[in-house]
Amino acid sequence: MEDGREASTKSLLKDECYTDFLAEDFDVKTYTAQAIHHAVIAEQLAKLAQGISQLDKELHSQVVARHEDLLSQATGIESLEGVLQMMQTRISALQAAVDRIRTKIVDPYNKIVARITQLARLQVACDLLRRIIRILYLSKRLQGQLQGGSREITKAAQSLNELDYLSQGVDLSGIEVIENDLLLISRARLEVENQAKRLLEQGMEIQNPTQVGTALQVFYNLGSLRETISSVVGGYRTSIQDNISSALDIKGLTQPANTRGAPGRAVLPTPGNTAAFRAALWTNLEKLMDQICAACRQVQHLQKVLTKKRDPVTHVCFIDEIIKDGQPDILYTFWNDVTNTLSEEFHRATEASSFLKQAFEGEYPKLLRLYNELWRRLQQYSTSLQGALSSSGGGMDASLDISSTETDGQDLFTHGKQDYNPEKALKDSLQPYEAAYLSKSLSRLFDPINLVFPMGGRNPPSNDELDSIIKTISRQLNVASVDPNLSLAVAKNAAKTVQLFCVKSEQLLSTQGDASQVIGPLTEGQRRNVAVVNSLYRLQQAVAKIISGLGSSPAAAAEALSSSFEGVQALMSSAVQPLLQSVSDSIEAIIITLHQEDFSGPLSTPDKPDVPCSLYMKELQGFISRVMADYFRHFQCVDFIYESTEAIAQRAIELFIRHTSLLRPLGEGGKMRLAADFAQMEMAVAPLCRRVSDLGKPYRMLRSFRPLLFQTSELIASSPAVGELIPYSTLLHFLLTRAPSELKSPHQRAEWSIARYSQWLDDHPSERDRLSLLRGALEAYVQSVRARQGKEFAPIYPIMLQLLQRATSGSQEVRP
Repeated sequence: MEDGREASTKSLLKDECYTDFLAEDFDVKTYTAQAIHHAVIAEQLAKLAQGISQLDKELHSQVVARHEDLLSQATGIESLEGVLQMMQTRISALQAAVDRIRTKIVDPYNKIVARITQLARLQVACDLLRRIIRILYLSKRLQGQLQGGSREITKAAQSLNELDYLSQGVDLSGIEVIENDLLLISRARLEVENQAKRLLEQGMEIQNPTQVGTALQVFYNLGSLRETISSVVGGYRTSIQDNISSALDIKGLTQPANTRGAPGRAVLPTPGNTAAFRAALWTNLEKLMDQICAACRQVQHLQKVLTKKRDPVTHVCFIDEIIKDGQPDILYTFWNDVTNTLSEEFHRATEASSFLKQAFEGEYPKLLRLYNELWRRLQQYSTSLQGALSSSGGGMDASLDISSTETDGQDLFTHGKQDYNPEKALKDSLQPYEAAYLSKSLSRLFDPINLVFPMGGRNPPSNDELDSIIKTISRQLNVASVDPNLSLAVAKNAAKTVQLFCVKSEQLLSTQGDASQVIGPLTEGQRRNVAVVNSLYRLQQAVAKIISGLGSSPAAAAEALSSSFEGVQALMSSAVQPLLQSVSDSIEAIIITLHQEDFSGPLSTPDKPDVPCSLYMKELQGFISRVMADYFRHFQCVDFIYESTEAIAQRAIELFIRHTSLLRPLGEGGKMRLAADFAQMEMAVAPLCRRVSDLGKPYRMLRSFRPLLFQTSELIASSPAVGELIPYSTLLHFLLTRAPSELKSPHQRAEWSIARYSQWLDDHPSERDRLSLLRGALEAYVQSVRARQGKEFAPIYPIMLQLLQRATSGSQEVRP
């Protein structure tokens, strides 16, 4: 039934009549205005009346339906009113009890507060009395200490420090008994501070650690040590900045030369006064370096004293007081500021004046020398400072610790800053000028080379032009000798200069066919190649002389310059290589003609005496003598030419021995001629070397091979020279000359020409390949004998076979 009532209530509220009134933002005025606006007031009133009637009916039905619940609720309200009345009575009783307690507590509390206030005032008064008594005592003691002068200044500072402590946190004004004393204390503090400042300035100026230590103790006692040190170092920093600006002031540099200049004109050095301007500039810079050195020495001395000085009471080291809270030490900060100031001021000055920029870039070594001299003086002073402190220890106060510590051996600049390079920080300000100077230096080195190698030129530089290049290199290296790093950089530029000379010279070389001809006199191309090689040789010799004179320069500079010799040697070798190759080929062609002569004849008779040497040998001797006279004598680099021609001589001897061992048939008369040719061969190759004995193994092989011509095959096979000096393959070839025609040589068996076989031997220098070919020749001989059903082999065959087996086993033992 109740559900039905709720449903009817919900349906009632959903009626259009109540929709507007149920909205949360319902407004009476707005609803009325809308009703008037629509001009249906009577209709709206009727709807409202009807709605009210419906609501009354609904309320009546609700009351009728829930009258029992409503009656129970009314009874509950009467009970609640009774409870509330009882609570009100109890609250009133509690309030009365609280009032009675308050009257008993307030009076004692007020008395306690008054007594506490009196006690606090008594304590303040007692504290003031104690302070006044102590101030009066210290004031009297301070007057006596002030009369003691500088000997009592540290005690006076200690008294002042205690007086400052007594004055902290309290107002002592208006106390008549100490008014005069407070005035005396303020004047005494100023006097002590001024006296300590004068003592500190005097001590730092004359480098007296005792005076500096005393002044620092005063400021420590006054509690102003850190502020005073910052002020002193800041003063030096400001002074250096002013000195740098003054030294680089273009107006000051040009003032003497432009005293009558028109007002408003730009202050620039006139062309005639540029020398005077630069002289004034370098004089100013020298003075500036002296000023920086003096300031740095004083700051170094100050830091060293701070490092040694300890307070006699607390034993606190003064440097720890300065650098506590992670602050860097004063010398590091000061030096960093000085180097940054140098960089900034130099950059500003050179940006404002092109003359300064040109002076620094053009005469950078002079500027670098000033920097190096400054750094050297600072390092010398740093190393001597500890000794000076130790030697003057007898006159110091006991609080200045002069004992040797682990920090004594350390550089003051890098103390605690192992990754900091103070010298690099100093020279970083010169980086722009160093780069510009090196660029100009390279240009100065390249200019004479580009001048002597014009476009389209065909001739190498003359001696005078080469001397000009050498003088330029020497001058640049001498100027750069003021600094090892600069010397290294300029040496690298000089090496580039030599490389450029080689590139230019290479363009002049003749690579055509006439550069390698050895038939007629020197061609134009060959003369030019000779001149290029001679100029390269003179350049190399001159540069080597310069390197030997680089005594003060670092070894790396000499190495950098010496590295350019590789390119010079390579170019000289490539220049003479075509001629050397042509000479070597011609010598081989002459030697190979010995196979065209007849060496199969018997011994000579008195009727037919034998000629002293063969025709090919005469031709070879004549050719070598002519080549050395017509071609190689024009080269001035004798050692270089001999190094090249000695290789030709060694090759000629090897070819001569090779072809004499291949000569078939060989008679007794031919042996005599070959023996004479062996002797003549030494004379033939003599012009190609200083001494024939310098040719090494080929020469010893030539000497060892000649006696074998007349020995028996058994003695030849057992000769100690076989294997070590004379290759097995060469000796087997020679034994073939004594074999019957049926035992063919390897080239005969392959139907090769002598020239082709010689080329094959050059292409296969390995003894294993050569012995394998010789083995094939012996095996072919065995097969031919068996094919014709021969009963025995030639006497030479077993000797050769035994020698071949020994050679093969020897090569296997040597083989890993």
